[in-house]
Amino acid sequence: MLASLSYSEKLELTSLLEERERRKARNRLAAYKPYRKQAEFHAAGAVHRERLFMAGNQLGKTIAGGAEWAIHLTGRYPDWWQGKVFDSAVRMWAAGVTGESTRDNPQRVLVGPPQQQSAWGTGMIPGDAIVDTIMSRGVPSSLDAVVVRHGGGGDVQAGESVCSFKSYEKGREKWQGETLHGVWYDEEPPLDIYSEGLTRTNTTGGIAMVTFTPLKGMSEVVLQFLTSDQLEQMLKAKQ
Repeated sequence: MLASLSYSEKLELTSLLEERERRKARNRLAAYKPYRKQAEFHAAGAVHRERLFMAGNQLGKTIAGGAEWAIHLTGRYPDWWQGKVFDSAVRMWAAGVTGESTRDNPQRVLVGPPQQQSAWGTGMIPGDAIVDTIMSRGVPSSLDAVVVRHGGGGDVQAGESVCSFKSYEKGREKWQGETLHGVWYDEEPPLDIYSEGLTRTNTTGGIAMVTFTPLKGMSEVVLQFLTSDQLEQMLKAKQ
């Protein structure tokens, strides 16, 4: 078939294929299909304000967190969605241990490669939904916040959501004052940071989720999510 095409037709076909790939790259959210554990994590948000996705490296924890945040920020809830639903624009935080780790993990997954601004819009937040990006004064290529177009059709209101980026290293004081719909902790936070972030969601009935690889053992935050039966099983396994 290709052999029968003229040179100009081949150029046109190549251009169309490139445009298709460009659009696909700038709408990763549409292609997100969670595996079982990711789907269970999302669905649990419908009944639980606090959730933990604890698993090994490269097993989709941060991808799941980024996909869920992008879904809430845009209001683009897929047909398979069974989790928490917000019916209007939201204000959310995404945080990591340091400014660098926040930039390289949640910011990268949500927006795209930090050092390539031309590729912003290739993360989980669709490129056509990014209204504005506000640069941080601290870490190079890091964002203070991203403004996201929310809804605009069907049973959701049009509006603008905001996701701000935080780090644990700046201390609890930097986590006070804001009213939020959700806080995403990518990597385990100190207990005081976790508690302060959760407090920010009280008046909205919002959510808090933690995605991390367990490197600190039986920490205070991990204990918040374990039942007495799970603790007993873990103790028996160590004996």
